[in-house]
Amino acid sequence: MLKIYTAIVTVASLLSVGAVSANSVNNDISYLQKEWAIINYKTAEDERENAFSVLAEKAKEIVGKYPNHAEPLVWEGIILSTYAGAKGGLGALGLIEEARDRLLDAEKINPNALNGSIYTSLGSLYYQAPGWPISFGSNDDAKLYLNRALELNPNGIDPNYFYGDFLIEQGRYKEAVSVLKHALEAPVRQKRPVADAGRKADINKKIVFAKKKINQQ
Repeated sequence: MLKIYTAIVTVASLLSVGAVSANSVNNDISYLQKEWAIINYKTAEDERENAFSVLAEKAKEIVGKYPNHAEPLVWEGIILSTYAGAKGGLGALGLIEEARDRLLDAEKINPNALNGSIYTSLGSLYYQAPGWPISFGSNDDAKLYLNRALELNPNGIDPNYFYGDFLIEQGRYKEAVSVLKHALEAPVRQKRPVADAGRKADINKKIVFAKKKINQQ
């Protein structure tokens, strides 16, 4: 009887630790998401580089806390890539390579983490990064990753936004407008109001740009 009781207590303790761990991961991911949105959409442009640098260090710390979880790696990759955009120039090349590596590490753990965010982020990196020999940029790889993201999350605001932006880069403006309009119809993310509002503003700007290009053709 004692052995059975001990076993039950042990299992219960393990389940409790697992639940606490999952809750802790979610809380830390939520923190990174909120801080990223504030820096990206609410912080003055000349202050973003430093703010992203600080947040990247925090993301690295969180990754170290959860070595077997893909989600912190995904967000470290997202933060590093946005940090690179804020930094600009040749100094950003190392950051985008770090971002790609974090995302590929996350893919090895759980390719479906965060509803396809790995592939959305990789796709955006591959079409925005310079090509060889400067960096790893590749439109072919970008298309593969973005299509994979849309397979996993066909109605998501981010995969549709980045695929629409990719189509603009390819000069496919009519297709881009259709995809971007679909992005605006994405379900509201209740816990990410700042990110949603900022992304919708980005989408509307891209639609205006694409329509101007269509009219010029």
